[in-house]
Amino acid sequence: EAAGRPHVGQDEDEDGEETDMMVTMISAGVIGLLLVGLAFRVSLLRRAGGVSLGDGGNPRLLAAVRAHANCTEWAPIGLILLALAERSAGPVWYVIALAVLFVGARLLHPLGMASPTPHPARAAGALLTYATVAVLAVLVIVRALPHCATCGAA
Repeated sequence: EAAGRPHVGQDEDEDGEETDMMVTMISAGVIGLLLVGLAFRVSLLRRAGGVSLGDGGNPRLLAAVRAHANCTEWAPIGLILLALAERSAGPVWYVIALAVLFVGARLLHPLGMASPTPHPARAAGALLTYATVAVLAVLVIVRALPHCATCGAA
């Protein structure tokens, strides 16, 4: 780090507080609240149906369980890649755009899963998730490769 200059992705607000990783922090916060909401929905449906474990053969409960599980499956890698992208590039416009797309995709998917019939929100959420995770993965690889001389790849 240059004398007194913060590393890429770190800045200070007007009060001197670090604002490092704010895009990832906000994204993780929204995804965390989404996961709590999805888990709560599963709990309510289980209670209403008298189901302690599993889905009890209830299609609505199965869809709720899978919506929660799907978010749980995709959120970690998406947020890890987002954090790496933000850490290496900073809160630049394309990192912010990818964060908005990823969070939006994660919000769309369970909306589509809640429908008793196939719903475009489910497909849109899934496709946007795949696309943003793929772009973030390529971005972090591209950002890392120039610095790979010390990792034995050069």
